[in-house]
Amino acid sequence: MLTIVIYLVLISFLATLVRSTFGFGESLVAVPLFVLFIPLHVAVPLSVLMSIFVAAVVVVQDHRSIHFRSAKWLILYALLGIPVGLLILSYGNEYWVKIGLGALNIGYSIFTLRAKHTVKLEHDSPFWLFICGFLSGVLGGAYGINGPPLVVYGNKRGWSAQHFRATLQAYFLPASFIGVVGYGVQGLLGWTVIQYFLICIPAMLPAIFLGRYLNRKLQGNTFYKYVYAGLIAIGAMLIIFTMAGFAGKLH
Repeated sequence: MLTIVIYLVLISFLATLVRSTFGFGESLVAVPLFVLFIPLHVAVPLSVLMSIFVAAVVVVQDHRSIHFRSAKWLILYALLGIPVGLLILSYGNEYWVKIGLGALNIGYSIFTLRAKHTVKLEHDSPFWLFICGFLSGVLGGAYGINGPPLVVYGNKRGWSAQHFRATLQAYFLPASFIGVVGYGVQGLLGWTVIQYFLICIPAMLPAIFLGRYLNRKLQGNTFYKYVYAGLIAIGAMLIIFTMAGFAGKLH
């Protein structure tokens, strides 16, 4: 148990730091690392509880930087995708879910690193709001990973780092809460998840404030490149360990 506690603290600090710095991504870090030590059906709800906690703090900190209209439509469309994601989580094969999650990490990170130009949207687009919101709901319900589709939309809108971070938290707060309700209905929100979440809180608080400081210091794409390179490594590690059967043994 002590070993698990140590890993929970370290992983939650790192994941929260990424989330607080960039506005998303804690699940891309937390879930693949959590499932090396705890089951997927515990790791995903735990990650979503962390998301609610971080979003609540950031919304209080930086509510003036939020694009509320964009956040509203992304949330509404995500509601359509969350039930689909919950079905995937409840009835999907855990082995292939882990492989898929690792591949998602790698594919998304490589795409982002290689993308040189994107078509910018001067105003909110109903089409892109629906596509990105719905897919974020599916990925959030299944893997606790809402971020990648939201990043696509934020990039297209050309949001600054500060506005991007704040607006995504306005999305994550209600969307993640709805996801947690869904986990409760599915019987996936047990005492183990709550206990692990309480253990993570002391590590998350300093990471939130450190991430806010780093967010305001961001210049250029250098920091992003390091983070995405790390996500590629995490995705590869998850796939290798899962295929070799190591992930199951570590449970």
